[in-house]
Amino acid sequence: MIVSVQDLTVTYRGSPMPALSGITLDIAEGERLAIIGESGSGKSTFGLALAGLLPANTTMSGTVSRAGDRAPVGGRDIGMVFQDPGTSLNPVLTVGEQVAEVARRHLRLHWRDAYRRAADLLARVRLPDPEKALRAYPHQLSGGQRQRVAIAAAIAANPKLLIADEATSALDVLVQAEIAALLRELVEERGMTLLFITHDIALASTLADRIAVFRHGQLVDIGLAARVLGQPEPYTAELIGSHLDLQTPPLIDRPAA
Repeated sequence: MIVSVQDLTVTYRGSPMPALSGITLDIAEGERLAIIGESGSGKSTFGLALAGLLPANTTMSGTVSRAGDRAPVGGRDIGMVFQDPGTSLNPVLTVGEQVAEVARRHLRLHWRDAYRRAADLLARVRLPDPEKALRAYPHQLSGGQRQRVAIAAAIAANPKLLIADEATSALDVLVQAEIAALLRELVEERGMTLLFITHDIALASTLADRIAVFRHGQLVDIGLAARVLGQPEPYTAELIGSHLDLQTPPLIDRPAA
């Protein structure tokens, strides 16, 4: 077990209802778990709680532990990719500085070695001309390229768990497929666990071993993807029925966008 969540409740200050209520969920090492649900269901709050990134205006009860003994450390044990790389990346630091800093801090690397690692990671996420990208600022890259940088930073310290919070929804449909394919490749080759938070049920079905369904801050359904989507609980069936059934592009690979 890579992460065990027991009776997790999170409330935002001033809110009459908790954002999460009594969530108990184990994430197995090496699995790919998708969290789906409507907007406001608590999906992103769950990811932030696991990564230790809840804002100051929240109160949390329950436990989030790694292997049952300690809280995981964000950046080292858990890497996180957010929805909009335009806001998650620092606009006044170069791409190289941002990726290298993660490796330097958590792997205790010298800056020169951290930059070398950053260049290797940018090449791995298929960013064109990684050496040039090291010196670029986020605004000089496309949205898809910025998200590749964010993924490189998230895996720079070799985390065991990668959380992707709506990591494809701010991108056009073809770039979404490319980023989803890249995430799948990376977790497989590095033996990482993936928590994929999304409103895109079709995309979740292509990436996940298991699917968990959130509603109003509660876990209402969980199981193997084939069972959850093929024999859904009542609310899950409603969620699937409301999903616009457009053909999801295959997980493809082409020059980085």
